[in-house]
Formats: sequence, C-alpha cells, structure tokens
Amino acid sequence: MDLGLQNVHVLLTGASGGIGLATARLFLKLGARVTAHYNTKSAPLDPLVQQFGPERVRALQADLTVETDVERLFAASSASPFGPVQVAVINHGWHVSREVPLAQISLEQWESTFKANVTSSFLVAREYLRGLEKATEEVKDKAAIVLIGSTAGKIGEAGHADYAASKSALMYGLCLSLKNEIVKIAPKGRVNVVAPGWTRTPMAEERLENPDVRYRALATIPLKKVARPEDVAHQIVVLSSQTVSGHVSGHVLMVEGGMEGRLLNRPEDLGL
Repeated sequence: MDLGLQNVHVLLTGASGGIGLATARLFLKLGARVTAHYNTKSAPLDPLVQQFGPERVRALQADLTVETDVERLFAASSASPFGPVQVAVINHGWHVSREVPLAQISLEQWESTFKANVTSSFLVAREYLRGLEKATEEVKDKAAIVLIGSTAGKIGEAGHADYAASKSALMYGLCLSLKNEIVKIAPKGRVNVVAPGWTRTPMAEERLENPDVRYRALATIPLKKVARPEDVAHQIVVLSSQTVSGHVSGHVLMVEGGMEGRLLNRPEDLGL
C-alpha cells in the first residue's frame, strides 16, 4: 500500500537512537526525504547516508535544549532539495537510568529531565509551526507532528517520576493543545502520539539485563515480549501518513503489548 510519503520531508529528532534509527530507515524505504537529527553520536546514521545518499537523507547536529540550535537545525534542514519540513517526528528523550524515588530526586535532576524532554520538544514544535506558516499549501497538505511518549506517561513509573511526568506533559498537555492549533496554520495538519512500553533500545537494554526488572516488565505484558524498535517505527510512519491517517489527530497510540499497568511482585518480594 502506498502511504503517500514519496519525497515528503520528515524531520526526525533523536534519529541515531534505537527507535529513531529504525524509524529513519523505514521512512527512507517508503520514499521520504529525511533530516536525521542527532546530538552527540552521528556514527549510527552513517550507513543510512551511504545507502540512500545526500539527496535523500542528511544528518544534522543540534542541542535541542538550545533555542538557537533548533533554529539552525530547521534552517539547514530546509535547504534544497529537501525544502520545508512537512512531518516532524519528535522522538528524542532522556532519563536517569538508576531508580530514584521522588523523595530523593534533586531539583537539578527534575529540571534537567523536563528541559531535555519537554522544553526541547516545545522548541522543536514551535519552530516547525513557524516554518509551516510560511509554507505553500502543497507542503501544508502533508503536515503532521508525531510525538514519542511512553507508557510511563500514562500509568506512571516508580523510581522515574520525573521521566513519567515529562512524558505525560507531552502526551496530553502538548499534544491536545497542538492538535487544535495546527489546523489554524494547516487545515489538514494533525498531531498524534506514539507511546511505547518496554522496547529493546540501547537506553532500555541495560535495565532489561536485570532479571528482576525483566520479570516485572513481562509480567504486566499479555503478549509476553519486549517490543523491537521496528514495532514502534511502523506506528510512527502510519500516523505520519496523510493517506491512511488523515482523519486521526489528538490520538495517543500505545505500543506496549497489552500492558495492564500494574506492578507485579514475585512471591519472595512479598515475603511469601
């Protein structure tokens, strides 16, 4: 099935990570032009640039917490032959790997998490909308934002309250506000969220190596498997397509294997 993404310009943040890399590859296979953002590591993107060439994909660096970096990113991404960004996939994210109860979270950690996940996403979304305001109707017809949330943003995550709260802000406050605003700029514009559960990314792999963490993760998932980055990428691409998702906006799509959202303990954890 043709998803109508041929030569559509997609800006993908956090493209060098697990989900980002799989998503960039899928967009390229479907004919899109991809601006693949990275912050510190460009090496994972090199094979894509070599395979598809600079006419189809370019890797650009930016610190998305810095306003001028975001402005520079959009200016560079819109250079010929790509043109204005039509689809923005706001995929980047960060959390502290160790578990820290809320009572022990420092103000520095809390603010750092919100800056990395929420403020940066605001800056990207704002710059995207500003570019869209100047775009042609043809460009606006493909307008879409896909935010990457997390099941933590819906059901919470003990030991990672800062991350859960930041993702919840994206999934509900930002998404539901943006979906009402984008149509004032682009009448067909849409905003949706893909919220993965446990996914085998470099960020999660270390935690999944812990047998107790793996047990608790799988115990709450009826499908009894951890998602692959490709599982998430397919949903991102579908929501980006005006052809198949043109009447879908303000939606949070959970990719979590039927997660029940309850924390199960082993009998020994309960002293039984």
